[in-house]
Amino acid sequence: MVTDSTAQPAFESQRVLLTGGNGFLGQAVQAVLARRRVLDVVAPTSAEVDFLNFDEALAAITEGAPDVVVHMAARVGGIGANLANPAQLYFENLMLGTNLIEACRIAEVPKTVVVGTICSYPKHTPVPFVESSLWNGYPEETNAPYGVAKLAQLVHLQANRAQYGQRGAYLMPTNLYGPGDKFHPDVSHVIPALIRKCVIARETAAEEIEVWGTGAASREFLYVDDAAQGIVAAAEHWDGPEPVNLGADREMLVSELVETVVELTGYRGRVRWDSSRPDGQPRRGVEASRARELFGFTAKTDFRTGLQATIDWYLANRELAESRRS
Repeated sequence: MVTDSTAQPAFESQRVLLTGGNGFLGQAVQAVLARRRVLDVVAPTSAEVDFLNFDEALAAITEGAPDVVVHMAARVGGIGANLANPAQLYFENLMLGTNLIEACRIAEVPKTVVVGTICSYPKHTPVPFVESSLWNGYPEETNAPYGVAKLAQLVHLQANRAQYGQRGAYLMPTNLYGPGDKFHPDVSHVIPALIRKCVIARETAAEEIEVWGTGAASREFLYVDDAAQGIVAAAEHWDGPEPVNLGADREMLVSELVETVVELTGYRGRVRWDSSRPDGQPRRGVEASRARELFGFTAKTDFRTGLQATIDWYLANRELAESRRS
């Protein structure tokens, strides 16, 4: 069901509250909202509102009286962080979403947009991932605690819609990258981790770099500004129970990714694959037609263009990029 625009004030005049609004994705969403001239945007920091605390979450939503809430706050990391902190990733992501969705229900927020993850898909999902495959198996082991916690938020939102009429949308972006990403090794994902590794190796004239896995796994990468455009489009135009993928319609091997990062960073040494380390999910690539059909979203950014912009931002912002931001 597409949102009835006559039942709500014009999108530009609505109050939008963002959880995680000061993070990597959240800042990109704020920029898109500003370009759309949505000026009443509230983005509390974790120091201002602890959404792990239900009372704080409810007070923030009730007092803020938003027309739309976009939930992006999450605890995330790469394979290493997933292996080291599975219980923390499960519990904190579960409670962040649970508290937020329930607070929005009680406060009668007109629309709640929850940003999930493709880590929720089963380990051996056929590519491209279609939303109907979500329940066909268990997620890849290193992603499972995070993926299951986020998937529970889809169930919660659907259950609240059925019982209480809570309106909203549940979106699943594929792997994100872009300027503003996290480059600290404890929390970085594959693209920022590779960029940092290659830049340091180039600067130190290292003869080789080590990369986890075999390079045979595949991934799909969505530029953060494109993801933000999709989230804002859904916030404005979509209201329905079905989960919706946000993707770029381009699957690539991790070995191809590494070659491209090596080329664009100017590193000239060897790449050594450590096959004793996990590849993670064997393949990732999403079917993105539902987003096109429901709210007109199509990713626009060419991968090499986006990757170069990410490298340039990292080089210009090394201290911030490498800081330990959760």
